[in-house]
Amino acid sequence: MTSGRIRGAAIAAALATGAAACSAPGGSGAGSGNGGTADSVVIGVASEPDTLSPLLGYGKDGNSKIFDGLLARDADLKLRPALAKALPDVGDGGRTYTYTLREGVEFSDGEPLTSADVVFTYRTILDGKTNNSSRSELEAIKEVRADGDDKVVFTLKYPYAPFADRTVLPIVPEHVAGEQDPNTGPFNTEPIGTGPYVLADWRKGEKLTFKANPHYWGGAPKVKTVTMAIVEDDDVRATRLRSGDLDGAVLPPNLAATFEGDSGRKTYQAKSYDYRTVTLPTAHKVTGDRAIRRALDAAVDREAMVDKILDGAGRPAYGPLPVGDPWFAKGIERSQDLAAANRVLDAAGWKAGDDGIRAKDGRRAAFTLLHPSGDKVRQDHALAYASDAKKAGIEVKVESATWEVIEPRMRNDAVLAGFGSTGDPDFGLYTMLHSSLAGDGFNNMGRYDNPAVDEALDTGRRSQDKAARKAAYDTLQRELVKDPGYTFLTHIDHVYVLADRWDGLSTQVEPHEHGFASGPWWNLQDWQPKQ
Repeated sequence: MTSGRIRGAAIAAALATGAAACSAPGGSGAGSGNGGTADSVVIGVASEPDTLSPLLGYGKDGNSKIFDGLLARDADLKLRPALAKALPDVGDGGRTYTYTLREGVEFSDGEPLTSADVVFTYRTILDGKTNNSSRSELEAIKEVRADGDDKVVFTLKYPYAPFADRTVLPIVPEHVAGEQDPNTGPFNTEPIGTGPYVLADWRKGEKLTFKANPHYWGGAPKVKTVTMAIVEDDDVRATRLRSGDLDGAVLPPNLAATFEGDSGRKTYQAKSYDYRTVTLPTAHKVTGDRAIRRALDAAVDREAMVDKILDGAGRPAYGPLPVGDPWFAKGIERSQDLAAANRVLDAAGWKAGDDGIRAKDGRRAAFTLLHPSGDKVRQDHALAYASDAKKAGIEVKVESATWEVIEPRMRNDAVLAGFGSTGDPDFGLYTMLHSSLAGDGFNNMGRYDNPAVDEALDTGRRSQDKAARKAAYDTLQRELVKDPGYTFLTHIDHVYVLADRWDGLSTQVEPHEHGFASGPWWNLQDWQPKQ
């Protein structure tokens, strides 16, 4: 998924940017701190989505509170039935997936769910006229059709090993969304789904308010009102949590630590696939030079970033997959090596000037690194990266900006970005690295183009053989060491602080996108007030 500003991502994903909201999210008593009721919750997140329509990518990885997919993931990320009554029947050597729908499910407007809604959802997303930047994730689908009112059959172009994981995608009602332009229609801000909550109010830049769906097929939630307060600045979010204006928030580790010892609040720490990385645009005369990219990879001190910026709540990132993941390529771990960085630059003809900054053919080894304003974790990563780069004779000019400013500059300027998807390695790696998606919005932001990486991605996507897939992803990770289109910095743990008024809370291993959809509130509909 993308860094920063959300393009149809999980709702109000944190560590991105949005408009700060310094007023109380719900008026008098909205933020309840330690003294509020257990049937409402106010959560502080860093950004809001551009859309609430799954047709444009919202909630595509599951855990949407407005919608459901055919399948969902439990606390251990194992697939379980949701709108489907069981896991799919797989046939034709992995080329057909048949789902039988759960009986009695209704959309929040009272209309029944049918197989036609599922077919409409997938066909609309696959339509090239629909502005869904994640369409390539469903590239394996050849056809989706209804078999009566309660069965849906997917036919694939080729066996795609993780296809069932893709069917956590939320389903929308054809009788509403089918009457509108999917790109511009009111459904984008006035959604109707089958999920445990319905959108009650959306004040752009300030808050989103959700009410429990009393007719939810999974049972009416005990938490009746949920307010997502949009607070882009980490420090402001912590201040509002401390004042009792918020019940919970996602926070950087150093700010979360200030709540230790608070008997009325609990801290939750979730492992994640979420990493911070620097995009290195190939169109830029400096970052497009492989020697510069290799030198930056060697110069960075990942361990220091984990210790000093994340307070130990994370791990060094040697590539897009975290150490310990079954798909991680062993042996690519590497420590800071300034001597190696200098050797690479010397051999490539980048010579140090009087000020210590290198130059080649009259061009200084200098470039701009953008990070979203208000995100202290990214800011600290950017400043540390610039400091490490300077030790190798590369000048990195750090700038903060909104995503509206950053987005048109991504082609030529580096960005302190965040990515990471749970589940199969195809999730996230293909959109981040495949040359066919270069410059496609936040997909392949740096326009990276490496034929060996493309081949590995294609093999990993199309092969059913796990050993062949493992070899392909090993090749990919080793190619990224030799030809880094990004400088991978850290995998971060997500830290949340929440008033201790509910039972049933837990955390999952999380993707980059987090906030309302993930965190200890991923299963909000199952919470029970403390007795």
